[in-house]
Order: sequence, then C-alpha cells, then structure tokens
Amino acid sequence: MMQERVAELRSIKDDVLRGPDPEATTRQHARGKLTARERIGLLLDEGSFEEMEPLRRHRARGFGMEAKRPYTDGVITGWGTVHGRTVFVYAHDFRIFGGALGEAHAEKIHKVMDMAVSAGAPLVSLNDGAGARIQEGVSALAGYGGIFRRNTRASGVIPQISVMLGPCAGGAAYSPALTDFVFMVRETSQMFITGPDVIRAVTGEEISQNGLGGADVHSSVSGVSHFAYDDERGCLEDVRWLLSLLPSNNRELPPREPADDPAERSAAALRDIVPVDGNRAYDMREVLGQITDHGDFFEVSPGWATNVICALARLDGRVVGIVANQPMSMAGVLDIDASEKAARFVQFCDSFSIPLVTLVDVPGFLPGVDQEHDGIIRRGAKLLYAYCNATVPRVSVVLRKAYGGAYIVMDSQSIGADLTYAWPTNEIAVMGAEAAANVIFRREIGAADDPVAVRTQRIKDYRSELMHPYYTAERGLVDDVIDPAETRSVLIRALAMLHRKQVDLPQRKHGNPPQ
Repeated sequence: MMQERVAELRSIKDDVLRGPDPEATTRQHARGKLTARERIGLLLDEGSFEEMEPLRRHRARGFGMEAKRPYTDGVITGWGTVHGRTVFVYAHDFRIFGGALGEAHAEKIHKVMDMAVSAGAPLVSLNDGAGARIQEGVSALAGYGGIFRRNTRASGVIPQISVMLGPCAGGAAYSPALTDFVFMVRETSQMFITGPDVIRAVTGEEISQNGLGGADVHSSVSGVSHFAYDDERGCLEDVRWLLSLLPSNNRELPPREPADDPAERSAAALRDIVPVDGNRAYDMREVLGQITDHGDFFEVSPGWATNVICALARLDGRVVGIVANQPMSMAGVLDIDASEKAARFVQFCDSFSIPLVTLVDVPGFLPGVDQEHDGIIRRGAKLLYAYCNATVPRVSVVLRKAYGGAYIVMDSQSIGADLTYAWPTNEIAVMGAEAAANVIFRREIGAADDPVAVRTQRIKDYRSELMHPYYTAERGLVDDVIDPAETRSVLIRALAMLHRKQVDLPQRKHGNPPQ
C-alpha cells in the first residue's frame, strides 16, 4: 500500500516538474525567455534547490477557475545556495495563468519572504507575471499588499533583489521598487504603472511597451532599474556575483575572501591617470581599477546619473562600497539624480555593514533653474543625510577639486568621515579660484587700468593662499596628503584599523530623512 502511495506521489511530482504542457514551454522559449525552473537552475548552485509547496493549488471559484487548478499555482518558491550560502527565491511561472498573482500564489510568496527573514538569508524574486489575477478579485490585491509590507519590513534586514524577466505592470511594480536592487533584461522585461493603451486613451500619447518601461528606459532615464542585460543568462550570472559581495543579513559582515592581490601594491599609474589641470577630464573607473583587488568592481546603476559612480569592490579581500565623482560626465558635478543615486547606495551599505570609500573630485552642485525648481536642496540633502547617518567605517580621498557644499556632502571630515586623505593635486575651497577672485576683488578689478592682469594676479594670490594642497591639512581637515601611488595601501590599512568600529547613537525610533 505504501509503495502505491509513493508511486502516486512521484507521478504527481513528475507532472509538477514537467510544467503545464510542452506547448506552453515552447511558447515561453519562442518569446526569448527561459522557464521559471530553468532560471532557478541558473541562479542557484547546481542541485541545491529545495522547493516549498509544489503541490499548492488555488481554491477560487467561478469564471472557469474550478476546471483549471494546476500545481504550484504559477509561482515556484524555495531555497538553495549561491556560492555555498543560503538564498531564498521565488519565480513566477508565466506558463500558468501568465504568472498572475492570486490568493494561493501570494500566500506562497508571503511564506518564503517570512522564512528568508527568519533564516537571515537574501531573497531573490524572478519576476515574470501579468499582475493581479482578475478572476480572484480583491483577494489578489490583498496578496500584493502582503508582499509590499514584507518588502518594507525586510528592508535593511536581508538583501532583497528583484530580477525582471517579463512584464510587471500596475501595483505589482511597487514590490521591485521597494527592494535593494533591480535587474532587467532588454526586450523581454517591462515595468510601468499604466500601460501604453491606458496612456493612449487618457493623454493621446503613442508609445511602445519598451519605450515606456523597458530595461534601457529604467536603467538610464528613470533610475528604477540598476542593471540592464541582453539575455537572462548574463543577468543571472551577475546576480550571483552581487550576492557574493553581500552579507546574508544585517547581523553579519560581508564575506571576506583570501586576498592574492598584495595590499602594498603600488598604483603608480594613478599619477598619470588624473591630470593636474582641473579642467581636463579623465575616467574615474580607471582610478577604481588601480585601487581595487585585481581591478574588479561591480558598478551599480552604470547608465543612470553617470556623473557619480557607485560600486561594490574588494580591498585586500574585504568588501567596500565606493562612491566617486565621474569627471567624464558633466565634469563630475552633483545634481538631483546623482545625489539620490549616491544617497541610496550609502544607505544600503550602511544597512549591511559595508565600509564606505569616497573618491572626491567635485566642482560643486549643478547650477540651473530646473535643478532649483525640481528640489536640488531637499534632494541633495538626501546624500548629506545618508552620510551623516552612516555608522560604518568611512574613508574619503580628495583627488583633485572639492568645492563648496559639494565638498562637504561628499563625506568630508566635518560630517563624520573617520579618515580623510588628499592627493597633492587637491584643491579644497569654497569655490574655484577664478570665481572667488571675481567676487572678492570685484571692485579692484573693475577700477584697474589693466583688469585682465589684475584679475590674473588675484587668481594666483587666492590659489596660493587658500587653495594650496596643504592648506586643509594644516587645519586638520584632512588627515594626510598622500602619494597617489599609495592610495590602495593607505585605504587598506585605514579600513583594517576601522574594522571593529563602534558607534553610540541617540535612542530614537527612526530619523526623518529629506523627502
């Protein structure tokens, strides 16, 4: 009798693994998409997946639902390992109800989210669903509410990663937006609140799904997505890379790897990469390549707000978060988007005990009517708030320009950086020498017989008196002026010293950051 029951169970589970029908799988592949189980197989270590509730079925009635009750109810949930560490996952199965969310479907997701928090392990969602299941009415909407609440409660507790591998419309798009990182695949994944048909009916605007909410739009225009890929395999490979850099939860430190790139390695090329002339651009990524272990770093949102770089990397095997101005884009100024991008990255690193390294070459905040009217004050303050609130080890290096409020905001010593260093090319000041001379010596220049000569001399005077490389060091506002070639070794020694940093904060429920 037991053998018969076991044989029946195996038959049912074989059906579950095969999926709804071969034609549905063929259609999924024809769209250029993998099945949910194929995706899980690429994400997790081989053979490590343990499925939860594979035999779950919906209980909905009416609208023909009684006749169609497939196992899994359109979502596969469970856990496995990535590089040997536990990771929880749920994956919409587009072959079943188009991946639409119903009551049972939502309950499965709620359960895996709760387990991820309890176990203290990252959660990855593989999204490919058509939104709420209309046939189940308000029960489906309530299911989304439960997901949003859990996303919020898990924020800063476990890493949450959303991988968009198909459509995500309406309220469903808010769950990815609440997570730490969003990955998208070009052509096959889209995110929007109201689709092209609704927009056409309401506003008369014509736009395609990809033009409205495709991967390139969200990774370069809106900033909703942090990464965009041409195919699912490359996307999931980078999800694995990201997970290798993150702690499992907020009670653990990021995983350290054995370091085979010497900590004292000289980075002499830095003396040539960064021009002394502050008006000449260079690629800050080349600086990161000289400093980090083996020149590897994982850049976040590389296509959005390109005037600031945010990246995860290793220094002597330890994971660090790097924030750096990018002179190749808008001269490295801070604007609304760059401030918000860097602020969220700083907050993420602080949530998960990832030390922060800030590389400064900033001429100021971007001037302009649009910037002021769009809220550069309150939105720029987000970056200031994030740094001031961060308790992880913080080390900053001024490479070249550091002017005005932007200097303060880029983790200066005055807002709590533990250690600040500067290169001999640094210019730390309220503003550039040219602008300063025009303000201070305006009357003298205007009254001079040769205003050009007077202005030139006053610029030199201001630069020599208040902007020479050691002015800030003499006043204790940087800890040392260092040889660029020693930047890597200086950072590694500083972070090793700060490894067990402790901070006592005033008791409070939470702060109230700028909106």
